[in-house]
Amino acid sequence: MQGDVFEMYLEEIKAIRGCDRAENERLSGELRDGSMAAKERLIEGNLRTVLEMVQEYLNRGIQAGDLVQEANMALVLAVAEYEEGDFEAFLRERVRNALLAAVEEQSHVEKAAEEMLDRVNKLKDVSQEMAEELGREASVEELAERMKLTVDEVKEIMKLTLDAMSVVGD
Repeated sequence: MQGDVFEMYLEEIKAIRGCDRAENERLSGELRDGSMAAKERLIEGNLRTVLEMVQEYLNRGIQAGDLVQEANMALVLAVAEYEEGDFEAFLRERVRNALLAAVEEQSHVEKAAEEMLDRVNKLKDVSQEMAEELGREASVEELAERMKLTVDEVKEIMKLTLDAMSVVGD
């Protein structure tokens, strides 16, 4: 479904005439004078530019539609916050920063998920080892001591495990 929406968006963008450098310069001057028409045209006329920038960030762990959304939000903010200077350079910087931030955030999310999965697996292994050693299930306190974690950390890992199992069961 998301692929279909993205393809429709790409088709719509093809129908929009992009702004060239001269038009961007003219419109940015009108924008400084408060023209809402210039604001709207700068946004619409630079959608292709933004889409071209998105191409550089594909296959970095974020879906294309999400990248386009981040870039388009940066475009709207750039137009709203532009005051003076080279509009195209300002726009490119804002969009690039937004895309880099999105990629970096996704990387952090994935790393945190991997770290939590490692903790869950370690808890499972330690729990099984201790059950064999003790002939019973280990207490949370015993698990925390063995894993060199706090009781609250072990409980949080257990809660995440239960939450994941309930999602899979649904």
